[in-house]
Amino acid sequence: MRSKGSASALEALRRQAVVRVLKGQTQAAVAEGLGVHSVTVAKWIARHRAAGEAGLAAKPTPGRPRFLSPPQEAQVKTWLSQKPTDHGFRTDLWSARRIVELVRRKFGVTFHPASMRRWLTARSYSPQRPARKARQRNDDAIVHWVAKDWPRIQKKRTKPAPTLS
Repeated sequence: MRSKGSASALEALRRQAVVRVLKGQTQAAVAEGLGVHSVTVAKWIARHRAAGEAGLAAKPTPGRPRFLSPPQEAQVKTWLSQKPTDHGFRTDLWSARRIVELVRRKFGVTFHPASMRRWLTARSYSPQRPARKARQRNDDAIVHWVAKDWPRIQKKRTKPAPTLS
């Protein structure tokens, strides 16, 4: 399991461990002092012996690079606070597909809408739908029904049975 910390901090830790061992400390003592396992220190020493200082250098982070740079992410968040119609869409409803389209147009970055949904969820954006009212809604009829019909059809509460003592 990878230790916690940035790549440069971990590189400094490896170099510090090698310096301590070369000064005469035991690998077990160095490991205890740095809060790592003694096998880890042994591996660092072996890498230093095999490749020198280059063996201790930080390695590039594995995995796919980010879709958007931090300034681009900030721009996308700004767009989300605006209306989609301001960006040429027909309605005022943001969707992952629309955001992907806007990112492609503005930044030239293409990816799948599912990736955008994961990106949005990771930043605490949740799917939203506008509240809609039925065209045939009649508020007066609803008020009348709640006042007159609902009490009539509501289940009557029965009295509790007497208890025998």
